[in-house]
Amino acid sequence: MAALYVVLCAVLYFKQESLLFSPSRLPADYRFQFPGRFEERWTKMADGTRLHGLLFHAPNAKGLVFYLHGNGGDVSSWATAAPVYTRLGYDAFFLDYRGYGKSEGRITSQQQLLSDVQTAYRQLLPEYPESRTVILGYSVGTGLATWLAAHEHPRMLILQAPYFSMRDLAKRLYPFVPGFLVRYPLPTNELITKVQAPVVLFHGDHDEVIYYQSSVRLKALLKPADRLVLLPGAGHNGMTDNPYYQRELARIL
Repeated sequence: MAALYVVLCAVLYFKQESLLFSPSRLPADYRFQFPGRFEERWTKMADGTRLHGLLFHAPNAKGLVFYLHGNGGDVSSWATAAPVYTRLGYDAFFLDYRGYGKSEGRITSQQQLLSDVQTAYRQLLPEYPESRTVILGYSVGTGLATWLAAHEHPRMLILQAPYFSMRDLAKRLYPFVPGFLVRYPLPTNELITKVQAPVVLFHGDHDEVIYYQSSVRLKALLKPADRLVLLPGAGHNGMTDNPYYQRELARIL
């Protein structure tokens, strides 16, 4: 039994990327079909890997929503949320991480992933000053978004279904796994205290993936003016289509 436990822990440690990330790939000539005006953007990383994203344009845009999506799919599905933000007068940029969609390479470490996100963010700064940029993360993307907001100076940080930390979530889902085996700790709880911008958390109180008390615990760490919005009856997926989310988002933006 001890040997089996060691083997299981080794698999969880070395195969962590396949457990945490579920990308879908797109052919290089894939043509996106979305309403409105949008363009494909490429960002070159320090090691030469190119990451792909979609930039949606709103008429007379007030700013940018820099969107970091969850662990599955690619921008062909995540960018269906773009009209929610363009209708409110914001351009929206959706980034695919390494190995997702048309993006090259594969994710191999937390530092690599964070560096990629920061590089893509900074490439847009000449067009969108930080005073007009909102960083938004969904699910897995919330830890990345919080890290980015803690190291940059956006106008606002919005988190949809955030986790307290990835180690905390792993402990809840796999209580037999030691925390030190989690190679992507993504400590939202530590990073969020360093975010100077206003922070708004959204969480469905029926979230079946990331327990909503994660946001309740994060709220206790926030600045007095920061907010937590619980969505009654909402689960983990489809939050962007939730009418209550959209009403609150319009008020916030």
